[in-house]
Amino acid sequence: MPIVYLTPEPIRRKAGVFREILTEAGFTILDSDGDGTARPADQIRHLPDADAYIAGGERIGEDLMALAPRLKIIARTGVGYDAIDVAAATRRGIAVSITPGANHESVAEQAFGLLLGLTRNLVNNDQIIRSGGWDRTLLIPLRGKTLGLVGLGRIGKAMVPKARAFGMNVVACDPLHDSEFDGIHGLRRLPLEDVLAVSDVVSLHLPLTAETRAGFNGEVFARMKPGAYLLNTARGGLIDEADLYEALASGHLGGAGLDVLCEEPPPADHPFFKLTNVILSPHMGGIDQKGMDDMAEMAARTVVDLFQGNWPEGMIVNPEVRGMNL
Repeated sequence: MPIVYLTPEPIRRKAGVFREILTEAGFTILDSDGDGTARPADQIRHLPDADAYIAGGERIGEDLMALAPRLKIIARTGVGYDAIDVAAATRRGIAVSITPGANHESVAEQAFGLLLGLTRNLVNNDQIIRSGGWDRTLLIPLRGKTLGLVGLGRIGKAMVPKARAFGMNVVACDPLHDSEFDGIHGLRRLPLEDVLAVSDVVSLHLPLTAETRAGFNGEVFARMKPGAYLLNTARGGLIDEADLYEALASGHLGGAGLDVLCEEPPPADHPFFKLTNVILSPHMGGIDQKGMDDMAEMAARTVVDLFQGNWPEGMIVNPEVRGMNL
């Protein structure tokens, strides 16, 4: 009976369709111990028995893969896989899968939650009232403002109709064009320089790669409109946090809404904690209840398909492993 090691905290030791799919297919489910992100000690304990690994956002390097001689698939609940050493997995014939299309609406909702928190001053006003104050300083409207999307994949596209509903203009920068989508939504594509120059809000929807790491730095922030807002629901490593701190502390940028950070959780003395124009959330954008259920179900079906000899088209990020050890 194959064993699947399961680590995403929101579904750990919880019932769900994903469990029914796995158990009906003959899998034994081995839930990660404890709470929070799966720790190396837990991975070291359980990986030697694992035939499949349904993973959260924890790091999975070749050192851990070497402990799992039976492992055939790492099924990531999400679409980002920068925490997984895909090259090492490929060398070992381990398929790495993602769950495309399962959580993009959740991430887009989180981005707008952060934006509204900033422009409506929700967090600060709540704290002021709780301390006995009553501040009715005028707020920043979204209607008539321009949202600039850097990256227009599933999440970026999900942002567009939501922005339109708020009466915003939308521009985007992405190397891949979709003229049908652009026409339906009246979307303008611009070079990055122009997106930065015209946008009141810049929202990041990029993968973290060697080329994009720390790509949003002081030089880029200087080219953004004075008072503009920055949203990041993608990966913390896209941003040079020291440079962002300076841009926010100086007042050049109006605020930042960040669901992701370079170090998660952040250290207790993180400079962002000193700023009142930053709203933080704990990398929760893609895991609302429905999004998490959908990702878990999709990951489970991918695992079952692979073990039953059915190649899960569109799910595997290293398709070259097909036929190796599977």
